[in-house]
Amino acid sequence: MVQRLLNRAFVISTWFVNLSRDTKRLLMLVADCICIPAAFNSALILVTGWQAFSLHLASLGLVTLLVTIPIFVKLGLYRAIIRYLDSRALWSILAGVSLSVLILSLLDLLFFEQTLVSFSVLVVYWALALIYVMGSRFLVRALLLKRGKSPGESVIVYGAGVAGIGLVTSLLRAGRYQVVGFVDDDIALQKSRIAGVTVFSPRRIPELVNKYSVSTILLALPSVSRYRRKQIIQTIEPLQIRVQVVPDLADIIAGEVSIDELRDVDAADLLGRDPVPPRDGLLYTCIENKVVMVTGAGGSIGSELCRQALKQNPRCLILFEISEASLYQIDKELEALIQKFKLKTELVSLLGNVHSRPRVREVMVAYGVQTVYHAAAYKHVPIVERNIVKGVRNNVFGTLHAAEAAIEAQVETFVLISTDKAVNPTNVMGATKRMSELVLQALHHRESKTRFCMVRFGNVLESSGSVVPLFREQIKRGGPVTVTHRDIIRYFMTIPEASELVIQAGSMAKGGDVFVLDMGEPVRIYDLAVRMIHLMGRSIRNDQNPTGDIEIRVTGLRPAEKLYEELLIGSNVSGTEHQKIMRANEHFLPWSSLSALLDELSDALDASDCPRVIDILKNSVHEYRPENSSEDLLWMKKSTQGFRSGKVTQIGISKNKQ
Repeated sequence: MVQRLLNRAFVISTWFVNLSRDTKRLLMLVADCICIPAAFNSALILVTGWQAFSLHLASLGLVTLLVTIPIFVKLGLYRAIIRYLDSRALWSILAGVSLSVLILSLLDLLFFEQTLVSFSVLVVYWALALIYVMGSRFLVRALLLKRGKSPGESVIVYGAGVAGIGLVTSLLRAGRYQVVGFVDDDIALQKSRIAGVTVFSPRRIPELVNKYSVSTILLALPSVSRYRRKQIIQTIEPLQIRVQVVPDLADIIAGEVSIDELRDVDAADLLGRDPVPPRDGLLYTCIENKVVMVTGAGGSIGSELCRQALKQNPRCLILFEISEASLYQIDKELEALIQKFKLKTELVSLLGNVHSRPRVREVMVAYGVQTVYHAAAYKHVPIVERNIVKGVRNNVFGTLHAAEAAIEAQVETFVLISTDKAVNPTNVMGATKRMSELVLQALHHRESKTRFCMVRFGNVLESSGSVVPLFREQIKRGGPVTVTHRDIIRYFMTIPEASELVIQAGSMAKGGDVFVLDMGEPVRIYDLAVRMIHLMGRSIRNDQNPTGDIEIRVTGLRPAEKLYEELLIGSNVSGTEHQKIMRANEHFLPWSSLSALLDELSDALDASDCPRVIDILKNSVHEYRPENSSEDLLWMKKSTQGFRSGKVTQIGISKNKQ
């Protein structure tokens, strides 16, 4: 019998939801036309009894209706959506009914010689009208919410604050989820009911997951610190249940996202590091009201440098990029920001290659560039390892040509984006970045008026080629998740944090500085893969759990890949004005020596002589110790064609050259 009634209620609520908005308003109006006279007549009967009840008195109910409905219309009661009734709607009903009673009593006094309606009747009518009008709406609301719970998956909302309540309201509106409970650390909230949902202690999460077959936990903690968020995630991870997060509070307030735009847990949440607030003086010193140029403006770091620079109100921001598609994307994004915030910055998007010194110089001179952030580089270790000639020409000579053009154009500050792979490099990419540092150090000591500096840091989260988006995609495909080595570790930082620190470091440059960013604690990549799998609601498939969802496959180190990265050559380091930025004091080559090596390197590149290129890199970057034979694909192809036997030859350094 009960189930039959529930099914009938579900059918009725479904029918009501599918009605047009105007039809729903009409039904609400009809309901009030029944409730108001019914409340008035019920009040008469309850106070005066059936004996005193008459049609004459009952007709006053129609007068009451004619008075009340216009008040409800004026207060907007028929614009409210029943499923999302809030306190404002309740206050409107209270105000409407109270005004109805007040006007009814005034009419009774003005138009009748003898008062027809006693004070007691008015009080009872006021109470019954509130019950009938509110009750009819909340009955429909309850049916609709019950309907919304049926098909949805069970979820827990962690956080019973404003964000959590807003999230629950949005979820009920969508009808996709059944919220089985709030979880909150606040003991005062526990065991209470908020928005119709019970608040539980975090200790009861495993019990709730098992009891209600919960599929997802939603973290509604937009203002909590990353460190605290990491602690919470660590307690949930063993449950192997999907965890999603509401957007950051700043983004919600800015209107960039809505509270129900949930995202999967990312590596920034797992790292648990709270970024140090930037020092405003260091942010705008090299940018505000200046002409700023970013090379490689369409890349992961370059594009974020553009976004951060735009916030500091440069007079002109020049985007210099070789890729037309990447340049189009960042130009479109920044132009929208300029329009949105009514900025006065001139945005200049230019195609160009840093190899071309005339093109770079022409741009810098024509626009009077004052600050350059040089982010244009090839950064993927395996790609550069197999394309040695192009990698060296782009990273080393691209930096050289851009720096010499900056000197000729009298640029004030030139900041090179370097990498931790430049320290004791074992691969060509790292060696080229260290040589790029040597180039800038030598140019500075050649008495340049341009302040050259370089900023060295590790991996940035969510950049192209980063393990985080790779792991996420592999998990979504069902695996396997590929890790090169069980013990490989890396330093990580978010792209916005790294970019802010780069800009601040550039402001502290005296010339020839090597700045090193504090990257925090290193992360074991294998552990990162395990956590991401668990927090996306999947289990690990291995010998102990052969029926698991995702396999982690160890593929072996890639050519020239290191197990761990370093940030310093030696230990001679000093602090700066910023607690997360250090200044390294490292050896360098004088321009006279480096210039000769660069000439040799240029000749070797022109001849596509890869063994000679690597020899010169070793002579220039004394810390360069290749752990594997380098494999330039084109050189290998040409070499095999030179041998009648057809044997494939790896390009490396022969023992007699070492």
